[in-house]
Amino acid sequence: MAFLALVRHGQSQWNLENRFTGWMDVNLTAEGEAQARKAGQLLKASGVTFSQSFTSLQTRAIRTLWLALQEMDCCWLPEEKSWHLNERHYGALTGLDKAETVAKHGEEQVRIWRRSYDVPPPPQSQDDPFHPIHDPRYRQVPAGLLPNGESLAMTLARVLPYWGDAIAPRLHDGNVLISAHGNSLRAIIKHLFDLDEGAIMDVEVPTANPLLIELDAQLRPVSARYLDAERAQKLPAIG
Repeated sequence: MAFLALVRHGQSQWNLENRFTGWMDVNLTAEGEAQARKAGQLLKASGVTFSQSFTSLQTRAIRTLWLALQEMDCCWLPEEKSWHLNERHYGALTGLDKAETVAKHGEEQVRIWRRSYDVPPPPQSQDDPFHPIHDPRYRQVPAGLLPNGESLAMTLARVLPYWGDAIAPRLHDGNVLISAHGNSLRAIIKHLFDLDEGAIMDVEVPTANPLLIELDAQLRPVSARYLDAERAQKLPAIG
């Protein structure tokens, strides 16, 4: 048996401003920092001890992990960062106000871009200063692998190989904590709970509320619960 804890980062500045964030590196708000600390307190109270942590290359997820680890008295915990755990890339929508985008393109079109499984948003030009090709943290990533915009299906395609190669093997040796983003975590949830395309679109990952999943020797869920029961979302069926 092993435990996996999934934590979506705390509120970011662009969450607060209702803007499409995606791969743009935006910091936590004061509220987001408080949420991250609360996540750490909940994880500590669970009594589960972890041997490895993972996060994305984005500040809001990294700092959520660090603040949680402080509350857990586990700043020593080994940590691995990867762009494979980044949020879904919102393409040319990056940085736009969500309400203004609805007014311009219509509610139905924006709903398709945001909520469909396999329809990506309009692509982001490499001339856009927000494009990851201009960000030094991605210098080691082949330019052809950097996204211009992603659907959830495309996000899943980059997350799952990393899950299989880097994260799953660690779960055979101990418990793992992941601090990441709504859509990269949904990719992991889809895989673990064997959800179809329709079912995963109904899954919401609450901000900074740890999802603690107990896994069997084949890394199949045995039990799952949100540690803050008052903010829990409905979980997929197990088995």
